[in-house]
Amino acid sequence: METLISTQSLCKSFNGFKAVHDVSLSVNAGEVLALLGPNGAGKTTTIRMIASILQPTTGSAKVAGFDVKEFPEKVRQSVGLLTEHHGLYNRMRAWEYLDFFARIYSLVQSSWEPRAEMLLSRYGLDRTLELRLGQYSKGMRQKLALVRALLHEPPVLLLDEPTSAMDPESAHLVRRSISDLRSNDRAIIVCTHNLHEAEALADRIAIIRRGVIIANDSSASLKRSLVGDPVMELKLGGSLDGFADQLPEEITILDKGSHWLRYQTAIPEVTNPRVLELLSQASIPVITLSEIERSLEDVYLQIIQRSDEEGETLR
Repeated sequence: METLISTQSLCKSFNGFKAVHDVSLSVNAGEVLALLGPNGAGKTTTIRMIASILQPTTGSAKVAGFDVKEFPEKVRQSVGLLTEHHGLYNRMRAWEYLDFFARIYSLVQSSWEPRAEMLLSRYGLDRTLELRLGQYSKGMRQKLALVRALLHEPPVLLLDEPTSAMDPESAHLVRRSISDLRSNDRAIIVCTHNLHEAEALADRIAIIRRGVIIANDSSASLKRSLVGDPVMELKLGGSLDGFADQLPEEITILDKGSHWLRYQTAIPEVTNPRVLELLSQASIPVITLSEIERSLEDVYLQIIQRSDEEGETLR
């Protein structure tokens, strides 16, 4: 797959303070990367450098093949950016606002107007066109900013807290829309403090701490490396009665009762069918066999704690 976002040893200093240090990331077309980290960790600064709003102090970044230093205008044309501060003009109405940005992007009216109508309708803003933006709620402002970010159909989306200030229904709508925006010719970075949202949307999780990337992998891989192999829970309609002794050797029993069993396995796709087969042979009915959910929050907190213990500091 084509790499649409790549950074190499990206650094940004402000008056000697290193806000971002040695960040190397890549996001391919069709991928969603969630960028997580505490407040002040460097997420927004990283996004602004990728979007060619801030120039890197050192290092490099490319977006859709364009270097952020050499071709900043091409980069901005290739990026749909949703920032924490939207820059809405309170005296404008939604259509005037979108027309303003369409002109900035040199979009042909016959192409952007139908797309704007579709997006406004999708996010429930088509009923608010008579209001001035100063009359919009925070959630409505967030949705309009997202419409603006999508107006020119960019191959790269950089979304900073996309569901911030939204009610649960609107947040669900936006998350579903982000999933729908995933395509073979688009790469997406989502910055969020909502770990459930990150896990639901992202193929990979990158965690930044004090300007340094301290983890970058899939949610499943991070969980496995930090909290161990998957844990399965088996609930039976009959007594276990010594059945645990017949389980495959790849299984580690963690706990058990007369009608239930909890075990850990590195290869559930192999061991689980074998367990079910053995239960069937023993005529023991199975009620459920399911994986015990380990939350991304547990993993995130462990990574942050480990970073603190190891004294991860800016080099």
